[in-house]
Amino acid sequence: MAVTDVTYTRHSAEAAAGLMDELCTVYADAYGQVAGEDTTVKADAFRDRATGALSARNYELVTARADGELVGFVFGYSLRQERDWFAGLDPAPEAGFTDERGGERTVVLAEIEVRKAWQGQGVGRSLHDTFLGGRLEERATLSANPDATATHALYEGWGWQRVGTKPGRPGAYYREYAVFVRRLPLLDRR
Repeated sequence: MAVTDVTYTRHSAEAAAGLMDELCTVYADAYGQVAGEDTTVKADAFRDRATGALSARNYELVTARADGELVGFVFGYSLRQERDWFAGLDPAPEAGFTDERGGERTVVLAEIEVRKAWQGQGVGRSLHDTFLGGRLEERATLSANPDATATHALYEGWGWQRVGTKPGRPGAYYREYAVFVRRLPLLDRR
């Protein structure tokens, strides 16, 4: 199928809650089987993260469907100061970098996943652009596996800048994460 056969839809947190099983299925497919890894552990951790995100400020989900099948999704939310997203960022950022100014400065792109069969066809980029194109914040941030250099190059090609690394939280997949930031257009939509 061509990317033009894909429909992108925005969803609120309430609607996203009803799609959780489908989101988990796409997540598991996107990562596939990893030798020696218990896939239920990673899938359960994703479900916990995704369910927890539903209560975040200005949560939004964008789905990609082809012939009714969910082939990808992205979700995120506005960053609150108390979230302390940039804690431990190395190198230390300039003064004011971590200030959220009322929680409307930064959107976290928390997850972007595309089924294996649809990867490399522009679905991920379209999800990314649709999600960020509808946001009102000044900038976006995301964190990634620090060793995923191909993914880092992809993000940089999409306009993201790596600003450093930060330690993983207790129970996280990685001991540290690469942190990226991207400026968003300031749109007068309020």
